[in-house]
Amino acid sequence: MKNRHLACPLAAATALALAGCGMLPGGDGGTKTVNIWLMRDSVSEDFLTRFTEAYEQEHDGVELQVTVQEWTGIGKKVTEAIQGSGGPDVIEVGNTQVAQYADTEKLYDLTLESVRDLGSEDWLPGLAEPGSIGGSQYGIPWYAANRIVIYNKDLFADAGIDKPPATRAEWLTDTEKLNTSGSQGIYLAGQDWYTLAGFIWDEGGELATGKGGVWTGALDSAAAQRGMAFYKSLQSLGSGPKDADEQNPPQADVFAKGDVAQLIAAPSAVAAILKANPGLKDKLGYFPIPGAKADQPCAVFTGGSDLIIPENAPQRGAALDVVKALAGEKWQTELARTMGYVPNKKALASVVAGEEAIAVMARGAARGRATPNSPQWADVEADNPIKPYMTAVLQGEDPVKAAREASAAITDTLAE
Repeated sequence: MKNRHLACPLAAATALALAGCGMLPGGDGGTKTVNIWLMRDSVSEDFLTRFTEAYEQEHDGVELQVTVQEWTGIGKKVTEAIQGSGGPDVIEVGNTQVAQYADTEKLYDLTLESVRDLGSEDWLPGLAEPGSIGGSQYGIPWYAANRIVIYNKDLFADAGIDKPPATRAEWLTDTEKLNTSGSQGIYLAGQDWYTLAGFIWDEGGELATGKGGVWTGALDSAAAQRGMAFYKSLQSLGSGPKDADEQNPPQADVFAKGDVAQLIAAPSAVAAILKANPGLKDKLGYFPIPGAKADQPCAVFTGGSDLIIPENAPQRGAALDVVKALAGEKWQTELARTMGYVPNKKALASVVAGEEAIAVMARGAARGRATPNSPQWADVEADNPIKPYMTAVLQGEDPVKAAREASAAITDTLAE
């Protein structure tokens, strides 16, 4: 392996990461160095070493230099890098962050490569759609992760349920059976707004709608109201707090106590569950979040990473080749199997068939969605009006009035 350095050591990733990656810079003659920015824990050191060695052997005169970035303050750092000169050649960014960087007009348009070289017609929508701005593809899908239902097999058996539900209606019926005096049918925190988003999308609604660059909050639509009504029904079949999100308390710790039948989480939660209670190792089962119809799972929020190339990339040509390799079938397969991610194409879902939880996640990812593709959406999440809206509805307030207030707050923020 050629000499190189890692600006930071990499830890193996088990958690859901919305990450960022960049590739190699260099001089005009001799060896080209492609400068790569990766987010902390997006890949393991083993994967990075294998990719780097293989890539450099196959591309004579190219070296990869990787810098690991921390999430804290990354938005400002990436914005400054793409607006300056001599910055990274490829950057890994969260899929929902592409719009804010594209808004600077400093990203390279990758539409041609997407269609000609990368098979964009088969990309997961939850990665591809947020990378597409104004008809141009600026973010290349890299990997995905989404929520599934993790369940306790023993509690299902005790309730006489021998198979996972196929529809949302069946899910409610089963969860009622599971919600007994000795156990919770499901642990669902009142402000788990990513899960709510899936129910809203499944009903045909949106968090916000955009037309001509103008965005409007849409939680008060009839479809969005139906999604919230289902959330309220499901949330009532357990003891999740109505005024807190899934991190307060950490929902994996609650499930690990053994008296909760179901949890909605990414497969990465399994490690935390088993750390808290190793005795659950052989008692966990998985199924996609059920949809309204039996032939397709519910829509889900897709988290993950896209790869971007700045207009100012010193080694743009070499950077394009690196992105093609990372987004191609060989290294997508390696990444998915190493890290437990969903590959960027639906056709590659079979590569994780041997891992039950990941395979279930891949089934759900086919109906993945992302948050509204506005450069200001991060500002909505920073002071998120969806969370108090959910609490208000769960505590019995008028759902239409609460939705109108939250929608107005979203509209105001997206207009800034």
